[in-house]
This record gives sequence, C-alpha cells and structure tokens, in this order.
Amino acid sequence: MKQLLIQTARESKIIDPEPLAQYIEDNADDPRRLDELLLNSPMFTEETVLRLFSEAFSIEYIDNISTDAVPKEFIEKVPANYAQQHYLIATRSDEESTIKVIIANPLDIDAIDNISKMLGVAVEPAISTKTNITAAIDIAYEQRSSVVEEVAEELDSQNLDRLVDEVASSDDLLDVVNRPPVIRLVNDIFFRALQMRASDIHIHPFENKIQIRYRVDGILYDTLSLNRNVLPLVISRIKVMAGMDIAERRMPQDGRTSVRMGQREIDLRVSTVPTSYGERCVLRILDKSGGVFKLEELGLAKQDLETFDSLLHRSHGVIFVTGPTGSGKSTTLYASLNRLNSSEKNIMTVENPIEYQLDGISQMQVAQKKGMTFITALRHILRQDPDVIMVGEVRDQETARMAIQSSLTGHLVFSTLHTNDSAGSVSRLIDLGVEPYLVSSSLIAVLAQRLVRRVCMDCREKYEPSERELRELGLSDEMLKDATFYMGSGCDKCFNTGYKGRVGIYELLLVTDQLRDLINNQESAGVIKKAAIEAGLKTLRMDGASKVIAGETTIAEVLRVTQSDTV
Repeated sequence: MKQLLIQTARESKIIDPEPLAQYIEDNADDPRRLDELLLNSPMFTEETVLRLFSEAFSIEYIDNISTDAVPKEFIEKVPANYAQQHYLIATRSDEESTIKVIIANPLDIDAIDNISKMLGVAVEPAISTKTNITAAIDIAYEQRSSVVEEVAEELDSQNLDRLVDEVASSDDLLDVVNRPPVIRLVNDIFFRALQMRASDIHIHPFENKIQIRYRVDGILYDTLSLNRNVLPLVISRIKVMAGMDIAERRMPQDGRTSVRMGQREIDLRVSTVPTSYGERCVLRILDKSGGVFKLEELGLAKQDLETFDSLLHRSHGVIFVTGPTGSGKSTTLYASLNRLNSSEKNIMTVENPIEYQLDGISQMQVAQKKGMTFITALRHILRQDPDVIMVGEVRDQETARMAIQSSLTGHLVFSTLHTNDSAGSVSRLIDLGVEPYLVSSSLIAVLAQRLVRRVCMDCREKYEPSERELRELGLSDEMLKDATFYMGSGCDKCFNTGYKGRVGIYELLLVTDQLRDLINNQESAGVIKKAAIEAGLKTLRMDGASKVIAGETTIAEVLRVTQSDTV
C-alpha cells in the first residue's frame, strides 16, 4: 500500500513523492493506520492526502456534499454521534441498490461495513474532508436546534466553573463527540462562521432572544436566533476560552484565543461590553492558514502596481496607506513588507495588535498599560539600525512627527491614517501639528483604498444598469462601448448574496514637485486632489469603474464605498 501511494504520487504529482517516501520511512514504526498517519502529518494538507488516496484506490473524491441527497433511512438508522465520531455521511448512489458513504478516513473499513449492516444495503465508498462532512452532518441531522434545546435545559444544572477544566488550549471545532451541549453550541457558532468565510461574529442580546450575526465580505447578516436563557452560558464559555473573568459582567473586557478546524489554526480576538439586556460579544476571526497576500493578489491596476512596487525600493521616505476601519490597510502593508523582506534588510514593525507573524521580520506589539506606546516603541526601534519601519497607526502629533523624522534620517517608513481619500492625508498630518515643510519633504506617496465585494462567478448574469447608475459612476461613452455588466443572482456557494470574496479598489497619490509646492502653501485637500487628477491620478471611483467594466464587481458596490469625484 505504501509503495502504491508513492507510485501514485510520482505519476499524479498530487504530492511531492520524495518527502512522502521519506515521511513514511521515518514513521515506519508508528502503529497508526497509514491514512491516519498521513492525515495527521504537518507536511501535507488533508485535501492533498485524500486526493492521493482517491487516485490510488480509484475512489471518488467529493468537493461539495449535497445534503438534499442524504437518504432518510441513513438519518433514522445511523446515530448522529456515530456519524460525527467516524466522520461519515451518506448520499444516494447512481445504482438504486447501493448507497454512497462519504468518509474522511479512507481506510476505515470497519465503519463502512457497520453502515452497510445498519442500513442493510451494499455500500459504495467515497472521500471528502472532515470540514465538508461535519457541515453536511450538521445540516442533515439539524444538530443546531437540538443543541440549543439541550443547553437551555442544562442552564440550572451547569456549573460554569467546570467549563475551565473542559477547555483545551486550542480547541478543534470538528471534535463534537461527547462534548457538553454548551461547548457544542459555541463550536457550532464558530464552525458556521468559518464555513461562511466570516470576518466577525456578533452575539447580540435582545429582550426576548439572542441574535447571532456574521460579517461576511464586509456586510452583517442575521444567521441564527437563540433562546434568551442561554446567554450566560454562551458568553461564559467564550470568556473562559479567551482567558477572561467570567464573574465580571459589568465592565468591558478584551481577550484572545485560538481554535483549530482540522489543520487550520484560527485566532479569535474577543471583546465583551455590558448592555441593558446582558453582555454583548464580538469576535474578530483571523485565519492564519490563509497566509499573507502577495502585492499582485490585492487588485491593484497594472500601472499602479508597477508604480507602487518601484516606491517600495526607495531608500527613505514615508508611504501612508489610508482608509476606514476594515478597508484592508493592514493586508496591503503586510504584502508590501513581504515584498521587501530579504536577508539584506532589517525590517521592524510596531503594531496593535500583531495580526500575522512574518518570517524574518521583527514585530513589536503595543502594550499601553506597560508604557509601550507607538512613540516609545518607535524611539527604541531607531536604535536597532532598521532599514524599513512599519508603524501600525498614526493618531497623534508625536507619532506623526517621529515617523516623518525617521524617514528624513534615511529610513523607509510605512504607516496608516484614517482619512477618506489620499489628498485628505496631507491635511490630516498638518492638522495633527506637523509642519508643512516636513510633510512635503518626507511624504513620497499615499495609497487610499476600499474593499468591494466580487460578483459570484457561479451565479453571475448579465444585466443592464440604469442611466442614473451609469451617470453616478462617471462612465464615459468610450468606456461603455464594449462594456458588459454582471450581477450575481444568488446561489448556495455565495449564500444567496450574489457576491463571493472581495477585491480592493485603489487611489495612488504620488507627491510630485507641484504637489510639494501646494503642501508648503497649505492648500486644501480639494486643491491638492484636483491638481493630482489633472496630473493623471486615478481616483477610487475611477478604479472601481474599471473593475465594474471588467466584470469583477457591480456598480452598486462601487457607489456604496466611494464618494463623488467632484472637487
């Protein structure tokens, strides 16, 4: 069997055969089955291992499991706990006399035989990931509603202190067998958020219910209502996971924790605040398995990408990335630092908090209570002989001055500002108290950005926009000549929203000699922007319009996140 897998890897190129052969040889004495051994290896992803088994044994690999096709007799005769414990679900086969059993452990023959005996029919095996199978079990057995009822029933008997002993340092959301109902409920809330690609989870108490909301692609959706009585249990469970005080319910608290979903490691930042109906909780999800984006993946137009890439290799100066909260500024900064990262450069950052760990880069975290502010950290960084510095955020005069002074002494400095557009950053710095001559001499570029939702490629359809939409977007007759407009109709893959994923729209302001004169004369942001547009600046709305014409997003999305270019 080992040789068959290695040979299949050589022929199919699904997995590099050399590391595979070496790993199997190094673990020759391991008593686990071969599928368990490989699925628990940090070297290979679950999907690639399962695809390798699928190819080697000619077993079908299933990407999307249709819960509508799960036979009624499977749900009636196979206990949910058994399906969860062995990670299996059934769907109807092409042949009426057999049932297809989808399993996450390809060599678990006993489980497949047991299903055949329980149902009294022949079984045809198939393979899928634990995440896909768990999601299908969850929907097929309507586990969520039963868990909510169990949690409500145990409200009086549950000892909250016991929850402390039941929390692992990094809980696996797929491990739902034999867990207390409150733990299964909270894990289910997290699991569904990750299935929907949510960035935030909101647990909002009302007078008669608890509303669970997920922020997906920047928009909040109501997804689940719970019994009002389970609030103390749910909040206490989350607080215990995040190392917070479960006895303190009248003061805001912050914490963080991590959970696993199979081989994915997910960080959760937790915030609770007291409201009139109980504690409200918001969790920010940071999926570390996604890694850091490359500059080419952000959505910068070809010319802007080339220009911005050339700016990254300047020896000194300040580059600001600007936009509201949640517009992708940190992602752009991380992508920029990743492009610069090399053994020849000393790159240091000061952040609040550190969202992603970057190999080869020294990252410092702000700790206000201990006196470690942005300005304190920046002073110490300058003594560490840096080439490139990234300051998480400029909020006050002292940090702004220090960042600019650092650039004048031979460092390339990156930071963020909260302004509506690129030209507004100049006014913001001057308003903070930085002298105009310092701004003009140090600032080399400002990149303003927003995120717009992408049209779902699985359900997109052509449509004709109204005259008003076209006029507001500012599309010329020349641009409209060959333009085709798309809108998503809504499908299962995009949760019937018509959108799936996001892409950035950008406005790159280069500080030219003309703009330096305007800055020195303390001209308004409007005058600076008008001069930049005349010099060729492509505004946020213009960049959004080009992405609409390319079929990536819709007019409504661009109008939602941008303002008129009238100056």
